[in-house]
Amino acid sequence: MTIVRSEVLTKFPQLLFGMSTVSGGVSAGTFGLNLSFNVNDDPANVRENRRKFFSALGITEECVAFTHQQHTSHILSVSVPGQNDTCDALVTDKKGLFLAISVADCAPVMLYDPRKSVIAGIHAGWRGTAKRIVEKSIQHMIRDNGTEPADLIAFIGPSAGKCCYEVGEEVAAQFPNECSAKNGNGKYFLDVKHANLVQLLENGVRNSNIEVNKDCTIHNPLFHSHRRDGKGSGRMFAVIGLQS
Repeated sequence: MTIVRSEVLTKFPQLLFGMSTVSGGVSAGTFGLNLSFNVNDDPANVRENRRKFFSALGITEECVAFTHQQHTSHILSVSVPGQNDTCDALVTDKKGLFLAISVADCAPVMLYDPRKSVIAGIHAGWRGTAKRIVEKSIQHMIRDNGTEPADLIAFIGPSAGKCCYEVGEEVAAQFPNECSAKNGNGKYFLDVKHANLVQLLENGVRNSNIEVNKDCTIHNPLFHSHRRDGKGSGRMFAVIGLQS
């Protein structure tokens, strides 16, 4: 099983972070290590995939908080594991509680405030990014947890890259010019990672505290990609938590 780690987050031994990939699962075909019950995969395989992945992280599903993602900018503070109502970001200061963000081209953005011992897991596709969910998550942590943005550590995970992520003009127009480039087909390549990096910097996160993973989920077969595989795409989890 291949698990994506973060150099900037692994500097903190009290923090657990890992993101799944396609490898190491029991599901058929392109599903591989699919962790979602919301795609056309055998539920028994999904349960076994989740058991294997969480076990590899050294935790169990019973201590994980999940999102019901709808490409919103809705953020919830949570204190117990289990499924949550519609939201695309979770925040907690509870030790032993792990936040799971589901992705298959959208960017997982993980935040950690080591001074206040607060974490956030954010699902940032182009819609959520356009709604400034990363900015709103930082504001949520400032308001509810007393976070100072300069203290935040941030990781932007594998997601659709500017090399492959083609969008129409109506989508590209919602982002700063630096986040898109016109191609020869009258469309644009969108850099969602950079758009979220801009939000981090504009809201006071130090550039030296930010890590941006360079992998593109569309062209790298190690990752699930809805844009590439359509209905044959599984979903990955990016998981962050404060160890007990």
